[in-house]
Amino acid sequence: MQSPLPVRNGVNATRLRLPRTGSWATVAEYLLERFGHVDPEGILRRFDDQQIVGLGGVPLTRQTPLGEHEFIWYYRSLPVETPIPFEARILHQDEHLLVVDKPHFLPTTPGGRFIQESALVRLRNQTGIDDLVPMHRLDRATAGVILFAVNPQTRGDYQMLFERREIAKRYKAVVALQPGEGLETGRVLQPNGEHSQVKSQSELRELLAGMPLAFKNRMTKVKGQLRSVVEDGHPNAQTLINVEAIGTSSGFHAGLEVALMDLEPRSGKTHQLRVHLASLGLGIINDAFYPRLWDLAPDDYQRPLQLLAHTISFTDPLTGIERSFSSEQQLLESPQLSSALLNGGELP
Repeated sequence: MQSPLPVRNGVNATRLRLPRTGSWATVAEYLLERFGHVDPEGILRRFDDQQIVGLGGVPLTRQTPLGEHEFIWYYRSLPVETPIPFEARILHQDEHLLVVDKPHFLPTTPGGRFIQESALVRLRNQTGIDDLVPMHRLDRATAGVILFAVNPQTRGDYQMLFERREIAKRYKAVVALQPGEGLETGRVLQPNGEHSQVKSQSELRELLAGMPLAFKNRMTKVKGQLRSVVEDGHPNAQTLINVEAIGTSSGFHAGLEVALMDLEPRSGKTHQLRVHLASLGLGIINDAFYPRLWDLAPDDYQRPLQLLAHTISFTDPLTGIERSFSSEQQLLESPQLSSALLNGGELP
């Protein structure tokens, strides 16, 4: 259902479904009971200023009876936001697609305390393309490549690639091979959130020596809960995991032995890559969710989650041409190339 209100400052109008009947004589009475604890005078002022509309853009008044409209649209009052000091870089733009290299900490879409400080709203304001829509999402903590549809007429052609799983993705992640400050080195995420098992450094190196590995397990995500859960049962998630390089970090954990991992998800469960590495005892550096949930804390820009959506590849549904886009970012804790053992060599 198309909104009768245009995008404003990069943000869509909010749509609300109204009850058909109830104890409220008017739409205004219903909204005051539901949202009046926030700003009752502001709600009534929106009616007076014709800022609440129904289908076709018909303005509602304070006296509009409940039941006359099934849906209403209005613009949300935007929160005061703390600027995120990183920019999304445009890698490619044509009449159908916009490809972006998203930084850590920037949400893909607006929500909660991040509205203007989201990739979608920033890009709409930057490009002037109000029809811009993300074809997929990355967690706020994850950096890397995202595809946005530019043209509503061809958006469905690209959406079908995702529905048919005809998009190939590769991720990079950095994991610790030695204990260090704030690290969960070797700790294993077990079914139902248990994490008592810890692998030794020698066990981790033995694990890496046996890669590549096609890792499978069963995962579920309950709405309203922060983390996905590993369960016993038939696998529904799979990732091809390989080690790309081993060396020492020059980032926050300078001098720490780390491994750069290459990841190819074969399914698309929430937090799948983070869960799969943590299930092996190779939890991603700076992961606040896995294998254990950290206490919530302000963003630490010096310690981003070491996970990067590196490359996305597909056959263009409009031209039949093979296309591939790669991130230009580097993970801060990546092993120094001068000391790294690249994939193809032998582990000591």
